[in-house]
Amino acid sequence: MSTSTTPTGLSAKEVANAGIAHIVLGTKAADASQKRIINSGEDWDLNQLVPFKHLFAWEKYLDACKNHWMPNEIDMTKDINLWRSDDGLTAQEKRIIEMSLGFFATADSLVANNLVLAIYKHITSPECRQYLLRQAFEEALHTHSYQHIVQSLGLDEKRIFNMYREVPSVAAKANWALPFTRSLADKNFSTGTQADNQRFLRDLIVFYLIFEGIFFYVGFVQILSMGRRNKMTGTSEQFQYILRDESMHLNFGIDMINQLIIENPEVWTQAFQDEVRSLIRQGVELEYQYAEDTIEDGILGLNRQMFREYLEIIANRRLAQIGLDPEFPNHVNPFPWMSEVMDLRKEKNFFETRVTEYQTGGALSWDDE
Repeated sequence: MSTSTTPTGLSAKEVANAGIAHIVLGTKAADASQKRIINSGEDWDLNQLVPFKHLFAWEKYLDACKNHWMPNEIDMTKDINLWRSDDGLTAQEKRIIEMSLGFFATADSLVANNLVLAIYKHITSPECRQYLLRQAFEEALHTHSYQHIVQSLGLDEKRIFNMYREVPSVAAKANWALPFTRSLADKNFSTGTQADNQRFLRDLIVFYLIFEGIFFYVGFVQILSMGRRNKMTGTSEQFQYILRDESMHLNFGIDMINQLIIENPEVWTQAFQDEVRSLIRQGVELEYQYAEDTIEDGILGLNRQMFREYLEIIANRRLAQIGLDPEFPNHVNPFPWMSEVMDLRKEKNFFETRVTEYQTGGALSWDDE
């Protein structure tokens, strides 16, 4: 691995990965066979999007662009009236809303920072970078959505956005994930060796399969369960759109992880696979602790055992999506309706608040959730 520096103060490899290498006139067209998820060959120019090699990333970018929405398009009038009504929501229902907003606002900020400051600079596939730019925008859009809900309901903004430092079950998930963002502050980190490639792959798995693929799902079920009961329909509608975005993020991340393993098979050792299984088990326990903290059995027709089963089903699916055997017993999915939120393309809105048209041809099935 080259350690020489350039006038920019970066290594030659960092300059190439940044796409700011010196342009040489008369150079022949780049060879797409040199393109890789990480550590593309020296003959590949990172600024050349085509010819495509990682077509899955470009296709998901196009699907994401068709699925565009904005928080301020969603009518929050019914939510405001219900929230302010003396007999509108129970204290427990209000707590579910506030806890979800507190965690999600922090989580999407963590994901966005990790995307922009850690993941993007090490990815050397231009089409994957194209999707990451769209994902980064969507993470900002989600944070905008949470702020829009908080402001509409007249909640204490400082308290909601500071929950990750005050509520143990919210802080636990954020603190668990933070060590996997060390690349944010490590100026000396670079992919290229088996150990460093594994470190980067581990970060991808944590943030896509666990943080976005497990940690978000208790909150999604809780908020969308309210919408199914015609409560907080504007808030539920926004979470519906966020779930569809996050499902696309997850599927992109899975494709990128699997392609990285194909291109770097030496990283996928048995010891590393065992570590991934352990991380997913930890993720399930942390998310279940959050479920226990936020739900009282019977509220919204939910109970703790349903969440335990649901999280184990999701964890088994995450393992299968990267080629690993299931970790948990088989269960009957307690929330089959969750797939409807992602499957419907053009319909009367799921919560019957307004007509919404989805253009995307990439609507997700339950198996892809």
